[in-house]
Amino acid sequence: MRLHTMLEVLPFFTVQGEGDPSISNIVNHHKDVKKGDLFICINGLEIDSHSLVMEAERNGAAAVLAEKEVKTGLPVVIVPDTRKALAILSDYFFKQPSHRLLLVGVTGTNGKTTTTHLIEQIYAGSGLTTGLIGTLHIKVGDVLQKSRNTTPDSLTLQRTFKDFVDKGVQSAIMEVSSHALDQGRVHGCDFDIAVFTNLTQDHLDYHRSMDEYRNAKGLLFSQLGNTYFKKSPKYAIINRDDETAEYYIKSTAAHVFTYGLTEEADFYAKDISFRASGTSFTMVTPFGTEKLSISIPGLFNVYNALAAVASSSAAGIPLAESARILSGATGVRGRFETISAGQEFSVIVDYAHTPDGLKNVLETIRSITKGKIIVIVGCGGDRDKIKRPIMAEIACEYGDFAIFTSDNPRGEDPMQILKDMESGVFGKEYVMIEERKEAIRRGIAMASGDDVVLIAGKGHETYQIIGSQVYEFDDREVAKLIIKGE
Repeated sequence: MRLHTMLEVLPFFTVQGEGDPSISNIVNHHKDVKKGDLFICINGLEIDSHSLVMEAERNGAAAVLAEKEVKTGLPVVIVPDTRKALAILSDYFFKQPSHRLLLVGVTGTNGKTTTTHLIEQIYAGSGLTTGLIGTLHIKVGDVLQKSRNTTPDSLTLQRTFKDFVDKGVQSAIMEVSSHALDQGRVHGCDFDIAVFTNLTQDHLDYHRSMDEYRNAKGLLFSQLGNTYFKKSPKYAIINRDDETAEYYIKSTAAHVFTYGLTEEADFYAKDISFRASGTSFTMVTPFGTEKLSISIPGLFNVYNALAAVASSSAAGIPLAESARILSGATGVRGRFETISAGQEFSVIVDYAHTPDGLKNVLETIRSITKGKIIVIVGCGGDRDKIKRPIMAEIACEYGDFAIFTSDNPRGEDPMQILKDMESGVFGKEYVMIEERKEAIRRGIAMASGDDVVLIAGKGHETYQIIGSQVYEFDDREVAKLIIKGE
């Protein structure tokens, strides 16, 4: 495709230099540039790639798209906002692949990963060919690819959607983070169904206030569209029990399905019964009533299941079929994952890294255990500091004994992070152990019989970031080795 043909989709721009080169690909990382590529400069949080144009030129770039003048002998297209231009050009270059998919986006503080996986399992079980994009990986069928972010940038997304379409995928289900919405990474994505799980404190290092955080999530629903087509209706699936529900309902022109635990919701659960191996409840919906038993425990997973069923109903999947598929659905790696290595007590690894997430997991454990609960938890460095004492307070309030330890301290002093946590729990039952492996060892050594050891915060992650270094560290594998005495 010629450069000037691509530029026809932009409303206005200026071009410096002459020529109309053929563009073989779009690239926004200078190291990925190959001969014939259009290099798009992004002023990022850490690096402004306008300074890397000469390297992109040496790697073979045919043209550059930028927000300001840059030194190069290549044609330079200057636009007001390269992030938005990247989304528009990527959508056009890859022939608008999201328009050929049933695209589902799930946003919220907690539950995004589990909800997307449950939706994907229902869709796949009903006969749809599916693709999944999220925190754990990008998945097509049984093929997994690494995922760098919860929600990739717009270029990666459109390229992934194009790959999905080429492989016969009919529906793509993806996690949509507040960062991605705020930064415009999902511009150009033609969502058919948007799901809201909940809103609790997180990412205030980025959004600065809960109002900003709420507003960022709301972009998913306001961008669903303002028109109605019988053949391709848009749906917003909203957690009615969340206090921000009405805000999101008013944010969208799409059809709305609500879910929750009361009759005020369109899809609600009653007669809920918890057990160690899962949860049973009755779903009451506009499409009928079904009893459901899922193998993942916890009230929060009742919400996740309801969201998945409502999303499936919006996609035209019969309620009875959704219930049948969900009854055999599996949990997600690192989400309330039980670790068994021959010990008599229970060890659970969970991604809970927000106050609400930690509280939910501990309440679930309390409902299914007779023994004491030992909580091992930390807080990430260079992230929301406000939640640190709150996390510690919840660990002490809902657990019987807390061990505060390093999570991913990044550029911060690990002990200072622990002291920030400690400020919320003076006088409570806890210890601080900086080294995470030793903290896990201490927690496991304390447990016996009906006790439960919860290792919270990292879940599926297989690394630990200390300073600028990334070290191998998997809570699940470390726990197994310690239990075995290794």
